[in-house]
Amino acid sequence: MERIEGWRALGDNIIETIINKSEKVKGLKGKAKEEGLTPPEKKELSAEEKEYKSKRKQIQEKLIKFATRIPAFMYLTDFRENTLQDVITKLEPELFRTVTGLTVEDFHLLVQLRVFNTEQMNQAVFAFRRYEDASLRYTGLESHPGLTHYGLYDTVVARE
Repeated sequence: MERIEGWRALGDNIIETIINKSEKVKGLKGKAKEEGLTPPEKKELSAEEKEYKSKRKQIQEKLIKFATRIPAFMYLTDFRENTLQDVITKLEPELFRTVTGLTVEDFHLLVQLRVFNTEQMNQAVFAFRRYEDASLRYTGLESHPGLTHYGLYDTVVARE
């Protein structure tokens, strides 16, 4: 995760902080349901929730920034008929590292942690490929003559 641009700026223990804050918030909310909270505990709950949400938002922003690098990678590679996973892990891992700062092992870890929603990624890659082709056709270019299939995130579909 630290290889994602800007991640180190969040601090060494951001994930641990989020986990600890969420557990503390959960505990205080449980106590509030059972016996109620004193004014200082209510203030503490509010502060903990605020910090927890702030840290989660920071992580979300960094992951979104990383996600914006994926289309740049797709644009730079010439492998259109292969799945994006294959292009990242087998065909152009060095280009992926250059564009995103992540290795294939980092990518596998993100996949294992379910950072990528497969269905949404397939839709996003398909939309990108169609938009790219349409914009090139508009200028009078055909980027990949004879292309019969689009590689999506983890599957391949016929072009038309």
